[in-house]
Amino acid sequence: MKIVRNRFIPSKNFAAINLFGILFCHPNTVVTAEMVNHERIHTRQMLEMCIIFFYLWYVTEWVVRLFLKGDAYMNLSFEREAYLYENDFEYLKHRPLFAWWPLRKRENWIVQKYNQQSLHNDERKRHDATARERIPGVE
Repeated sequence: MKIVRNRFIPSKNFAAINLFGILFCHPNTVVTAEMVNHERIHTRQMLEMCIIFFYLWYVTEWVVRLFLKGDAYMNLSFEREAYLYENDFEYLKHRPLFAWWPLRKRENWIVQKYNQQSLHNDERKRHDATARERIPGVE
């Protein structure tokens, strides 16, 4: 992903913005692997919607959610998917087309977030159990 650092894009309220697959960020922004993965998920969303339809849907959904309860930005289906999987660096290898579509509904978002946390907890438990087996004297 190409990263462009400048003082003008994005606005002061945001650390970075993905425009047409290019990541724009402020000169002092720390670009993490999670941030890049988050923006790569957006790039995949853009490509599957022929870019223009991504932006049309994004703005339309944001305007609608402005009038609903909660934070409009965090409740966007595109953002829900990107935040949900930004720590999963293998996600784009197996991501289904239009994976953001079920996340439009709050219930689906909560269920997927719970499942994702449970998956990480199970992996952590397996890793801890394996580590204990290899370290003598640890139960």
